[in-house]
Amino acid sequence: MTRTVQCKVLGREAEGLDEAPWPGELGQRIYENISAEAWNDWLQRLQMIVNENQLSTADPESIALIERHMLGFLFEEGDLGGLPAGFRTGRGKK
Repeated sequence: MTRTVQCKVLGREAEGLDEAPWPGELGQRIYENISAEAWNDWLQRLQMIVNENQLSTADPESIALIERHMLGFLFEEGDLGGLPAGFRTGRGKK
């Protein structure tokens, strides 16, 4: 049976993730509150963030910035999470 969550991003019930996609408390919070569809939307946004900011996932400062964007995108917390100026997307958050 498929696990569902009340997704904070989509604002509706949707299929949940199979496991926590990130370590620690944040990963557990994502697992409990974010749908697989919204997580896939985040992964697309993450690719843009990494490329635009030339981030390295091996750099602790880059990981911290990624987490700030993640909190903004998934939970509308903090000052990040939106699209960079001049970017548009066909679906999901702007």
